Amino acid sequence: MTDQHQHWERTYRTHPEMYGEQPSAAAVYAAQIFGAADAREVLELGAGHGRDAIYLAQQGFRVRATDFSAIALEQLRERAGSLGVADRVETLEHDVRQPIPLRYHSVDAVFAHMLLCMNLSTVEILDLVAEIRRVLRPGGVFVYTVRNTDDAHYNSGIARGDDIFEHAGFAVHFFSTALVDAVARGWELRERHSFEEGELPRRLWRITQSLR
Repeated sequence: MTDQHQHWERTYRTHPEMYGEQPSAAAVYAAQIFGAADAREVLELGAGHGRDAIYLAQQGFRVRATDFSAIALEQLRERAGSLGVADRVETLEHDVRQPIPLRYHSVDAVFAHMLLCMNLSTVEILDLVAEIRRVLRPGGVFVYTVRNTDDAHYNSGIARGDDIFEHAGFAVHFFSTALVDAVARGWELRERHSFEEGELPRRLWRITQSLR
């Protein structure tokens, strides 16, 4: 599979704040769910330039925001500082194919908007979810979103195997219901919600699951 790191670095360099300043609908939902669970420490995986991490910090959470793009994280830190929430946001440059650099049971909730459906094999996704389980405290909540096999780009573009297809340089792993079930194995699967976002539009699922 192609390495996406340099592609994302170039993209964030040439298109600062490419996703805008407003939080995603998924982040607004996650803040409500995390608040109801009395979460305080939140880990966001694949935070990019930080629109969701900053929103979560503004809602009162302490956020550890990770991404493998140093350029995106620098943009995140600059904006967090300008908005007065730098003390509530910690950034970590991290490739999710590697172990999460946090202690066991160190966060209350995990959020990942379209991170699990990046250029990751099924094995790498399941390994990542095992790491998420490790760093979550008992009763912790995990909210993630993924493009799914109903999306118009599924089965088109450059096929990379394992339900991964590349369009305009971006590789996407399209989730099936079977993969959602595999990710939720050993968890309580609380919701799988269908929604659309962006151009095309992209068809996604928002998944909420918690540790039993």
